[in-house]
Amino acid sequence: MLSAPPNPLAEHVWRARYRTRREDGTAERSLDETLARVAKALAAAERDPEAWQPRFASILDEFRFLPGGRILAGAGAVNSTSLLNCFVMGPVEDTRAGVLCAVGEGVETLSRGGGIGWDLSTLAPAGESGLVGDFAGIGPVGFLRLMDAACEVFTMGSARGGAMIATLRDDHPDLPPFMAAKSAAGALPRFNLSVQLSDAFLRALDADAGWPLQSAEAPGRPSTGPSARTLWERLLGHALESSEPGVLFVDTINRENNLHWRERLTATNPCGEVPLPPYGSCDLGSLNLPAFVSRPFTAAAAVDVDALAGVTATAVRMLDDVLDVTTYPLARQREVALTTRRIGLGITGLGDALAMLGLAYGSPASLEAAAGALRCIKLAAYRASVAIAREKGPCPAFETEPYLASPFVRRLPRDLRDAIARHGIRNSHLLAIAPTGSISLLAGNVSPGLEPIPACRQRRRLRLEGGGEQEFEVEDRAWTLFRAAGGRDASRFVEAAAVGPEAQVDMQAALQAEVDGAISKTVLLPDDYRAADLGRLLRRAHAAGLKGLAVHRPASTRGNVLLPGCRRGDAACETA
Repeated sequence: MLSAPPNPLAEHVWRARYRTRREDGTAERSLDETLARVAKALAAAERDPEAWQPRFASILDEFRFLPGGRILAGAGAVNSTSLLNCFVMGPVEDTRAGVLCAVGEGVETLSRGGGIGWDLSTLAPAGESGLVGDFAGIGPVGFLRLMDAACEVFTMGSARGGAMIATLRDDHPDLPPFMAAKSAAGALPRFNLSVQLSDAFLRALDADAGWPLQSAEAPGRPSTGPSARTLWERLLGHALESSEPGVLFVDTINRENNLHWRERLTATNPCGEVPLPPYGSCDLGSLNLPAFVSRPFTAAAAVDVDALAGVTATAVRMLDDVLDVTTYPLARQREVALTTRRIGLGITGLGDALAMLGLAYGSPASLEAAAGALRCIKLAAYRASVAIAREKGPCPAFETEPYLASPFVRRLPRDLRDAIARHGIRNSHLLAIAPTGSISLLAGNVSPGLEPIPACRQRRRLRLEGGGEQEFEVEDRAWTLFRAAGGRDASRFVEAAAVGPEAQVDMQAALQAEVDGAISKTVLLPDDYRAADLGRLLRRAHAAGLKGLAVHRPASTRGNVLLPGCRRGDAACETA
């Protein structure tokens, strides 16, 4: 027996999202059968599948490793679609043909179940002639409306729906309408929005200087524009009122990019945990931290780092194999994935694990413990990737000198850097922390991603295939174990509403230092949070080295449902 759904909600999630039909047309009978299917399908990429299949199955035991939802649902399934959660699309050429081509590629990717990200900075302002021919452009906001409608049509009836994110440079002439595009409740429900916030903009803000927006007809020649402070205040106002847009600290992203010499990153997957180049993809999985806490709820509670490192090494291999067995919606996506072999191994259940260790989420001791666990995962993941490179070869994008010169790699231990120099590395990037919505429910309702425990007891609402919703009464997994153990001191259980915005940012920063990708995190704001408070919070996040930030204020006018673990309640984030 590997694993079984721990509660009725987990049972529902398995049946609705991950159970598939076998070749004889009958449905899988148990979660064990689902997990065995996944282990077998991924082991098929190995030279000795029979040796690796039981090893892969062993780390799925007791939900120690949770592959991304697309992998659970599709690996080894009859008529499987892509196992990759999300993609970033190519540049949108500012011509009629270019826009229609982009829409077509987006629709094809969405129809295969992948969420998508766009950088719309290549589009001229609405109504202006583009850079090619005499096309009077629809502009970034027009493209949002067009693609949102296409997404609605081509994902109609799907429980997963469609999820997209769009980003825009901070000097684009249509930045003001882009920031306001989701101000009305229910507007663009399938899109998240983020501004590419540059260091230059923040310096202009500090100097209280003007911020010239770039002319579309002559990008090197600035046009007249508002001051940096005016744009900043608009950004803060929209974020407070509608939870949109978020921000990408685009220069930090590119400084920290392990492939800095060959690509520039300006967009992410819809939940923001993986900055990607054009046609890049997300290959996600999460380590379930509560499964590695020994002697929970006692003074001797600790993370079993040896077990965590061992499972990490096998999980890296599983995710690397995903890239070889999956199908890709577009040929360009396959090319980029197999050139860089990016994977995104992360965590779930951090809030639960801290409670099991007796640490209050957001306290200095909790930051230290969380960073220590991620450091263990980081080192084990990089060592595993080097070992696979010795066996199968490094990723084609690897170049020794520039890779070792990247800031994240420079901070690795000397012996590990020497190993990379000798053997290369299989995966250009290895780590990302996803929101883990549905897979955290499958594991018994552990806290999602790096978030605090949403609530010890709560009602959860899930979308159903074909439309409609179903509600479940559910307890947090650690809370259930605590009560079963006869626990009395509940002070260790810190719910999300009790964790201030600054403490949330500090936790994200503690983990970002150990993660070569990014982190999906929604900072929950109190209803009385002011624009000045939010401005200080964003500057705190930038100074701490975060790659992006999204916020949600419960009193905002936004009409979309926010699920714990994802800043916007879209299907791709639920199943990451």
